[in-house]
Order: sequence, then C-alpha cells, then structure tokens
Amino acid sequence: MTETDIPTAAYKYPTVRLRPKAEARAIRHGYPWVYADELVMDRRTSALAPGALAVLEDAERRPLGLVTINPASKIVARMLDRDPEAAIDEAWFKARLTRALAARARLYPEPFYRLVHAEADGLPGVVIDRFGDVAVVQPNAAWAEAHLATLVSALAAVTGVTTVIKNGSGRARGLEGLSEEIVTVLGTTPAAPLAVPMNGATYLADLTGGQKTGLFFDQRENHAFTARLARGARVLDMFSHVGGFALAALAGGAESALAVDGSAPALALAEGGAKASGVAERFSTRQGDAFQVLEALGAEGAQFDLVICDPPAFAPAKPALEAGLRAYERVAKLAAALVAPGGYLVLCSCSHAADLSSFRNASARGIGRGGRRGQLIYTGFAGPDHPVLPQLAETGYLKALAFRLDG
Repeated sequence: MTETDIPTAAYKYPTVRLRPKAEARAIRHGYPWVYADELVMDRRTSALAPGALAVLEDAERRPLGLVTINPASKIVARMLDRDPEAAIDEAWFKARLTRALAARARLYPEPFYRLVHAEADGLPGVVIDRFGDVAVVQPNAAWAEAHLATLVSALAAVTGVTTVIKNGSGRARGLEGLSEEIVTVLGTTPAAPLAVPMNGATYLADLTGGQKTGLFFDQRENHAFTARLARGARVLDMFSHVGGFALAALAGGAESALAVDGSAPALALAEGGAKASGVAERFSTRQGDAFQVLEALGAEGAQFDLVICDPPAFAPAKPALEAGLRAYERVAKLAAALVAPGGYLVLCSCSHAADLSSFRNASARGIGRGGRRGQLIYTGFAGPDHPVLPQLAETGYLKALAFRLDG
C-alpha cells in the first residue's frame, strides 16, 4: 500500500505523524506528550492553530489517538483520547470530571481538594482546585483555553459549583504562548478570602490575588504528619505562605508557631487563619527574605523543636537544577542550626527537575554542613487528590523529608 492509498482522509480531524525514530511504543503505553523533534513538522502541521485537534499516527501511519497540537510549544502534542474519532464536547468533559469527582468524594468528606490534576486526570495542562461552591481553573495549555467555555459548563453541571474563576497566570501558560489574566467566568467573584478547613485548622484562601489557586492542597498529608511531631513543640514554619504547616502544627498541639514569609498579604491571611482556628495567641509572624531570616535567627541563638522549610521551586526546569540543589542544601544547613537537640527538621521541594534522590542528597549534605546528623524518619509526597501518572514523572513533583536531628 502506498501513502496515497492510506485512508487518512476518513478522519474528521487532520493527521500528524511521528518521525521514524520517535518512541511510538511509549505513547501506546500511556506517555501523553510528543515533543517538537519527535513529530513531522511539515508545512501543514506547522500551520495548525495552537489548541487544534489532530489524529496522531506512528511512522507507519497507524493511529495512536486524538491529540491537541500547539506548533509553538516544545510539547507539540498532548494525548487527549485513545479514540481518534472522539468528540471533545461537553459530554466528553463531563465523563472525565465525573471520574475525577468520584475519586475525591471517596477521599474527602468536605469539598475542598484538587479536583483535576492535569494529565493524571486525563485533562492535559488543566488544573482545577475546588473550594466548596467555588472552583479555580488553570487552563495551562492552548487546547484548554480554546475549550474553556465547554469545560466550565461541564464543571458546573457535574459538581454543582456556582462560581468558577479562571486563573490564567504562571510559567506554563507562557510556554504555551498564552496571555495572563485572572477573571471570574461563572458566578460572582468572592468578596473576601474563603475559609478552608484542613487537618483541624482553618485556612484563608484568596482565590483572585493569592499564589496559584489561592491555597496549596498538595501538602495536606505532610501537614498532618508534621502535626504529629508538633505536640508541645516550638515550631518555625519557613516559606509559610498562608500558614500551611504552622496552623496544622498548632491544631496538633504545638506550644507556639512562628510563620516566616516574604509576602505581607500571605502572612495577613495566615494571621486570619490563626484567629479562625482559635490559636492566635500561640501564633506569630515575621516578614522577610527567608535566607536572611534564617541567618538572623541563627545569630540570635533561636532554637525550635520543629523547623519546616517549604520553599518555592528552586529548580523548576533542568537548566536550573544545579543552582536549585545548592539552594536546597543551603536551606538545610541554615535550618539545621535552629533545631534544638533531638528536634525535627522537615524539608520540602516542589521542583519538577529535582528528583527525590537528588533532593534527599542535597538535604543530607546541608544538614551535615550545618554540623548536625539526622535520621530520615518520613518521606512524603503530594496527597491523593494530586494523582501521579506513572508514565509522566512531572506529575509527581512534591517531596517532603522529615529528619530527627542528633541530641
């Protein structure tokens, strides 16, 4: 059979084809991305609009599934459906959202969680966090931006949320060639930060002016473990954001907690959360650069029974890996000096590029450089509302390590 005999015209979508050396087997086994150097980028493929749908074929013209195309992105194709004839309509979105909702409803008694975790939930580049009757959607891929109205309609129908906020900000959208905006696309913008119950504490989430979607649900399980270490403890929560670890520790019986962050608005929300949780008298804040505050606390001779460091991604991509690991090592060194004998140090990384082994080694080096020795007693990851697609390491980005330091 010649190329002209292959009935590709039977598809309702245009076709795109892998290069002969591309790994079609990995895609058949569940890998969801195709990079620009793996696809035949002829004139027709290059002319497809960002977010367009196409049938992906292997080098022998056998269909692999339905993909979304963005010729301007390094990730040129993302798998949407194994069926090359699938219709990406409201029913399609409802099916995926219903499956995602069923998983979260089994895990959490209250509707506060990550509802959709991108590729792992079959919606590439889409993140949806739920805050009761409000949902925040991050359409971080061109196809999701193009289908946003349909997605929002399906989301409201499946979950019953009455307000949907589009958070169109962040590095991922820039890589897709998308503009930044935060706008309410359904219902009414919340007039004030929302109260979110987690691990016995109450957090305040600013859904339109805060970081990401307003709150980090991914640390919920690590908050809970750390709270077990906090009974009767003096706690230091570095890079605290809205009080994540500190408020959970106080709910777990900590004697006191100091939250440190560079953002005054974030610390104001943390203080509000402390009041709402009934622990304000045991909670204090300190605004400043984390490294400078760590050094200052060391110079002051401060000691804590439990120190947690949950910094932003120091290594968001491979080119930043070496510098990022040095930063994690420095955090560990400075923080270890503040841990009282026999106390605990919890170190976190949300860097995609730093795998668990590299992060663990950097943390151990930092603790050693700080003149301390430690037992690794816990390794944690994102909670189950942040499922991992086994074929895509990037979906398992969060690592948390708890050390008990020498006496």
